[in-house]
Amino acid sequence: MMEERNQFQDNEYKGPAENKRRDFFKKSLLAGAGLAISPFAFSNNAEVVSGKENKQTGAGSKEKRKLGSLKVSAQGLGGLPVVGFYTGGPRDQKKVNKLYREAYDHGVTFFDTAEVYGPHINEKQVGEAIAPFRKEVVLATKFGFDVDPDTGERGGIDSNPKTIRRAVEGMLKRLKTDYIDLLYQHRVDPNVPIEDVAGTVQDLMKEGKVLHWGLSEPGLNTVRRAHAVEPLAAIQNEYSPWTRNPEAEVLPLCEELGIGFVPWCPLGYGFFADAINENSRFSEGDFRAILPRITPENIPHNLEMLYYIEEWGLRKNATPSQITLAWLQAQKPWIVPIPGTSNSVHLRENIRANDISFSTEEIKEFNSGLSEIEIAGAQNAQPVLDGMGVEAPPKK
Repeated sequence: MMEERNQFQDNEYKGPAENKRRDFFKKSLLAGAGLAISPFAFSNNAEVVSGKENKQTGAGSKEKRKLGSLKVSAQGLGGLPVVGFYTGGPRDQKKVNKLYREAYDHGVTFFDTAEVYGPHINEKQVGEAIAPFRKEVVLATKFGFDVDPDTGERGGIDSNPKTIRRAVEGMLKRLKTDYIDLLYQHRVDPNVPIEDVAGTVQDLMKEGKVLHWGLSEPGLNTVRRAHAVEPLAAIQNEYSPWTRNPEAEVLPLCEELGIGFVPWCPLGYGFFADAINENSRFSEGDFRAILPRITPENIPHNLEMLYYIEEWGLRKNATPSQITLAWLQAQKPWIVPIPGTSNSVHLRENIRANDISFSTEEIKEFNSGLSEIEIAGAQNAQPVLDGMGVEAPPKK
C-alpha cells in the first residue's frame, strides 16, 4: 500500500542525514575485510553462528512464494508512489512503464494497486505498464469504498454487493484485463456481513473475473468467517520493524489457515530507507505531515531503530531498506512485502534484498534487539487506525 522514499530524497533537506548515509556506505565497504565489496553484493552461503551452521532464510532473486495457492515473486511492487500520493502528482506514464518493465525484468511478478489510489489513476497506470506481460504476472487490486465510476470522487467505506460489482467492472477496464489475480477488500465494512462480501467475490470467481481474494486490516474473527465461505489467499496489513503487532495474532492465524501475508508500508513511509531525518518537514496536504512517528519531536527518538538496522547493514553489507525487507521475508516463507517507489535506483536496491539471508540465530538476535527499542508516537494517523481490526457485523 503506502510506501516510498524517492519523493523524500528528491525534495528534502540533504544535510547531516545525507552525510551519515555516505559514511554508512564507506563503512560498508570497509566491512569487507579490505576487499572492495559493494554494499549491494551479497552471499547466500551458509554462515556459522555459535560454532555451528544455522539454516539460512533468504528469498533469492527468482524465488516464488505462495499466498494461499497463489504463486508470486518474493517481493512485490506497490503502486501508490507513482500516483503522487505524497508529492509531485501522478508520474509520467512513459516513466511508469519503464519502471514496471524494469521490475519485471528483475523478477518482480507481483503488482499491487487499488481503486482509491487516485482514485482510479493508479489502476490505469499499472494496467498500461504491465500490458506487455499481463499473463505472466500477478495483479492485485482492492475494493471497499464508494467511488463514483465517472468522476472518481471517493465516498466512505462501502462493500455492498452492488458496489463491489461496480468496482470490479471498472477495475477490469482500467487495468486492461479480463481477470484480477488477487482482489482484496480494502477495509472491512462495519455495516455489511463478511459472508455477503465473500459470497459476492465467490460469484465473481465463478464468472472468471477474480481468481483469488484477500482482506486488508481485518478483525481476526472476520478472517475466520470470510475464509469459511471462500478460502483467503492473503491478508494485507501494515508490518515493519516499528509496527510488529501482526506477530501476536495475525501471523499465527495466517499460518493456521494457510493464508499468505503481505506487509504494506514495509519501509515505514521511507523511514527505514534512511529518507527521513530530524530535519525533515512536510508541506501542508502531505500525508506524512500527520504521521505521529515522524513529527519533529518524535523523529530524533525513533532514529535509534534506524541506527540499529544500519548496524545490521554493516554486518551484511546492505542498506537499511534491504535489511528491513530481508528481515520481513525471513519471518515466514509466505510473507511477501510490497515496497513501492517511482525511482529505478531504489527499485533495484529493494529487489536485491531478496539475496540477503538470515540464520535462525540471527533472526532471534535481530528481533530481540528490536524489542528493546521504544518507539515514540502512535502506529499511524487516527483515521487510518480507525479502519484497522474492524469486525464485520453478524449475518442475520
